[in-house]
Amino acid sequence: MSEPSILLTNDDGIESVGFRALYDALSEFADVTAVAPATDQSAVGRKMSTDAVVAEHELGYALEGTPADCTVAGLEALCPDVDMVVSGINKGANIGAYVLGRSGTVSAAVEAAFFDVPAIALSLYVPAGGDLPWHEKATDPGDFREATHAASYLVKHAEPAGVFEQCDYLNVNAPMSGPDGGPADMQVTVPSELYDMTAEFENGTVKLHDRVWERMETGDIPDPDGTDRRAVVEGRVSVSPLTAPHTTHRHEALDALAETYLE
Repeated sequence: MSEPSILLTNDDGIESVGFRALYDALSEFADVTAVAPATDQSAVGRKMSTDAVVAEHELGYALEGTPADCTVAGLEALCPDVDMVVSGINKGANIGAYVLGRSGTVSAAVEAAFFDVPAIALSLYVPAGGDLPWHEKATDPGDFREATHAASYLVKHAEPAGVFEQCDYLNVNAPMSGPDGGPADMQVTVPSELYDMTAEFENGTVKLHDRVWERMETGDIPDPDGTDRRAVVEGRVSVSPLTAPHTTHRHEALDALAETYLE
C-alpha cells in the first residue's frame, strides 16, 4: 500500500505548536503538504477570500487567508491530488452543534467535503482551572499526544474501513495528554445540543458571552452520554461523523404553503 497524501491545514496558523505536532506525526507514514494560514484565523468559520497571497514555507505553503481558503487553494491549485484533508490540531475544543459553523478548523474539513475529498478536523480540549489560564497551557508538542495518536489511527484506517462511505468528515476532539496518563479510549459521538450564549446591552455596547465554558469548568455539563462534550471532558477521544451540506427534511406543512403561494 502506497503512503497516503495529505493536505494539512488549520486555523491557529502554520506556526502553531499543534500544527507542527500533527505534521510531524503524520509525516511518519504519509506524504504531507501544509497549506495553512500564515496567521491565527480562529473562529472565522467558512469565510472566503477572493485573493490569498501564497508564500513558500518549509512545511509547504503559508496563505494570507482563511482555513477554507487553504482547502480550496490546496485542492485546486497547490496539491490537487491528495487523498485526504486534515485540519488541526486546534488548541481548544470544537464541541457542540453550535460551534461547527464558527470553527475555522471544522470549516476547512467541511470545504473538503464539497470536493468529495475525505476530511478530518482535530481539536484539543484544554481544561480550565489550575495555576495557568487555559490559553497558556498546551505549549509543548507532547501535550497533543492523544490528538496526534487519534489522527494517525484514523488517517490510516478510516477510509479503508469504509467510514467515509457513510459520512463526509470526522470532527475529532481529544483530551490533553497528562504526564503519566495512559492512552484514552475513543468514542463515536454526536455534537452536544447544549447552548448557553448570553448578551447584555450596556452603554451602547452589546457584550456576547458563551457560558458553556464556565459551566464546564465547574463540572456543570448536562450533556448525556454519547455527546462530544461529555466524552472529551471525561477523558475520551470524541469522534463525530458528520455530513455536508446540511441535511434537509421535506414535510407536508411546507409543501402545503408552497402549493398555495400564488392563491
